[in-house]
Amino acid sequence: MPPINRLISSLLSVFDDLLELQGHDTVVDRLRHRLDALPERAELLTREATLAHVDRELEELSPKQGDVGGRQKRLEDELAGVEDKIADVDRQLYSGTVTSPRELQALQADVESLKRHRSSLEDELLEAMAEAEPLDEDAGKLLDRRREIEKEIEGLQVAVDEASGGIGTELAEEEAAREKVAAALPPQLLSLYESLRQKLGGVGAARLEAGACGGCHMRLPATELDAIKHQAPEVIVRCDQCGRILVR
Repeated sequence: MPPINRLISSLLSVFDDLLELQGHDTVVDRLRHRLDALPERAELLTREATLAHVDRELEELSPKQGDVGGRQKRLEDELAGVEDKIADVDRQLYSGTVTSPRELQALQADVESLKRHRSSLEDELLEAMAEAEPLDEDAGKLLDRRREIEKEIEGLQVAVDEASGGIGTELAEEEAAREKVAAALPPQLLSLYESLRQKLGGVGAARLEAGACGGCHMRLPATELDAIKHQAPEVIVRCDQCGRILVR
């Protein structure tokens, strides 16, 4: 084959490789979309969002439980102290060591005052316990719900892994084939193609067939088609409608 023919053949092969690259990219895009659109993955995202909502509810409930629990503990400690004081005064009253009527009367008044204080503390403690009960019930329900959701997420993750396994293998093969073709293309041509792909919905190059662009499917004007016929093989031709690279 004469050198000029070999050169032309090489140039044409570059554009054919570009079209092959576009084919791999189209398959890669489709496979990635399938991975992202798995029903199991959508359900997994829903469950994760629900789990986050439950966690927020638990976080909001925790300070309320802390406040009530702290008040309950303070009241229990104070009540225990009052009980000790009552017992101590009772011992003095009935020990026989105190014989003065005035002192005995004072001790009796102390006991009555302490008992009134004890009664007041008991009422407050009952109120705190009543306030804590629904909070504890809500927290228990939320924790049960959280455990339930975690199990669902675990099962869905397994389902996603199983469903995406085959797609992932195919995707890896396509990506490897894609990189091999891309590595052989001229950097300038590859850069233009990648830029067009980003702007034009993933299709940066298309076949020119029957006078129409394979990307936008618009027929080129006769004058444009005639101009393309007279372009040298190494010239990058682009669709005047969509801007994609046309492979002749």
